[in-house]
Amino acid sequence: MNCSISGEVPEEPVVSKTSGLLFEKRLIERHISDYGKCPVTGAALTMDDLVPIKAGKVVKPRPVQAASIPGMLGMFQNEWDALVLSAFASEQQLHTTRQELSHCLYQHDSACRVIARLKKELDEARRMLANLERQAPMPASTEVTAHASALSNGKRAAEDDELGPDGKKIRQGISARIITELTDCNAALSQQRKKRQIPPSLASLDAVERYTQLNSYPLHKTNKAGILSIDIHQSKDLIATGGVDTNAIVFNRSSGEISSTLSGHSKKVTSVKFVADGELVVSGSADKTVRVWQGSENGNYDCKHVLKDHTAEVRAVTVHATNNYFVTASLDNSWCFYELSSGLCLAQVEDSSPSDGYTSAAFHPDGLILGTGTSGAIVKIWDVKSQANVARFDGHVGAVTAVSFSENGYFLATAAQDGVKLWDLRKLRNFRTFSPYDENTPTQSVEFDHSGSYLAIGGSDIRVYQVASVKSEWNCIKTFPDLSGTGKINSVRFGPDAKYIAVGSMDRNLRLFGLPGEDSATEQES
Repeated sequence: MNCSISGEVPEEPVVSKTSGLLFEKRLIERHISDYGKCPVTGAALTMDDLVPIKAGKVVKPRPVQAASIPGMLGMFQNEWDALVLSAFASEQQLHTTRQELSHCLYQHDSACRVIARLKKELDEARRMLANLERQAPMPASTEVTAHASALSNGKRAAEDDELGPDGKKIRQGISARIITELTDCNAALSQQRKKRQIPPSLASLDAVERYTQLNSYPLHKTNKAGILSIDIHQSKDLIATGGVDTNAIVFNRSSGEISSTLSGHSKKVTSVKFVADGELVVSGSADKTVRVWQGSENGNYDCKHVLKDHTAEVRAVTVHATNNYFVTASLDNSWCFYELSSGLCLAQVEDSSPSDGYTSAAFHPDGLILGTGTSGAIVKIWDVKSQANVARFDGHVGAVTAVSFSENGYFLATAAQDGVKLWDLRKLRNFRTFSPYDENTPTQSVEFDHSGSYLAIGGSDIRVYQVASVKSEWNCIKTFPDLSGTGKINSVRFGPDAKYIAVGSMDRNLRLFGLPGEDSATEQES
């Protein structure tokens, strides 16, 4: 029997109680839900009026088209035609896509050629302009105006630097007046050094042996952690730090608060130095610039000069004893001598011998000698007046990361991958070597205290040595662990009278070591 709706043999047959008609279950249920009546008689009909019946499985007859050979051939022909049309449409779409891709590649190639031609024309125009500027003389009034505008707003224009025949900037040089000033300063300090005595307020050996961590101050950002440089203003008890986060921080140790955040560098700050006279801080950075910061009455520091004389990362800044001049050393294999008040580079000394760039620098306490360390493991001593290399020390392994002169005037300490070497400047020889760490752990910092009585070394920990003579033994009196957990101490500095030690490592915290009682007593006295 066939379904009264579809006319085909039902798979699940049901019978209506009221009309006795046979239906396919799924079809009649859908009709009842939509209309609520019998599709044949039109009488009311519900689901309860349907009675399922059992029937054997019936094989559905083939459709009429498949019942004969001509019908089957027609079906196959229709399927083949549909397949061919689909393949043709896909081929047409592929061809269109290839044409669009070819057009895009042609446009890209044309744009690259145009950009290259424009860059070439721009470079040629710049060279022609530079030649015209060098050939055309500048009127005196214009020159004065340009120089004044260059020094305004704390920035110095690079265009004011004249170029020599070799294409390098022409510097004014260290004048006779400045040399006289440096010489007089040297004579006065040398005379004082002969009468120099250890101050009675200096921390004793027993006190240093009992030093422990006093405080840890989170000064820099956490996302770019690391303190690369520290300097201490001895009279004002201020601490400056330079960080990987591109900021320099001026921290007041007495109050335990940040006095000012010096923001302006675009890369890590590799070196910071206070200038003893006046509220000035000098910072060097991996962004190839040096900045001079002027302190104000509210405690903030404003950028006074931006110096752009180096062509590579500036690794060291050191201030002369007159507090009127400073030197910067860079990986571009040159060091610059600056006048602090104007920010002018008076001399830029480029080493003719291959030394792989400068990684550290420090003035001798008397100010007429400059010590520099290179990434090629060489220590060079310079005469500041003539800018001549007067001595060279070999023997280190790896870059010379730190240079420190003792206040006695004839000891020099240098740090590198292989540890610390002590040099006698009177005989120009190495008289002692410290190798506190393994060959894979470089010594990052070395520093004499202001009295010349103690020497601090920073690497994977901090070690303090008692300074002795050339022949006597230098004893390690205290070892501080690396509490940062980074295993890399970047900078170690002694506070006034070695009453505390400031440590910077590859985390964001400035750590101070000393005696708790002594520290509080010092703050009350101040």
